Amino acid sequence: MNVQQEQDEKKARFYIEDGGERIAVMEYTYTGEGEFTIHHTIVDEAYEGKGLGKMLVAAAVNFAREHNMKIIPRCPYARAVLTRSKPEYADVLYSA
Repeated sequence: MNVQQEQDEKKARFYIEDGGERIAVMEYTYTGEGEFTIHHTIVDEAYEGKGLGKMLVAAAVNFAREHNMKIIPRCPYARAVLTRSKPEYADVLYSA
């Protein structure tokens, strides 16, 4: 399963599909110059525990690095993953 991305000028999401159905989604918005805020992450119950949420967070981190951006994790799940992996993801975490 691959992480895909769709976006417009303000709203965006990373998502994973299985058989044409969206089974995992992470929504975010651009909240300033060089930053975006992850608002929430949802994984279909049938797919929980398979690492899909972590795949979405990793896609967000890669996107942030590629575009020299910082992430503001308002989503409790994304915040937990990003802060538990602090050394690995510290370069993309927004710090006020």
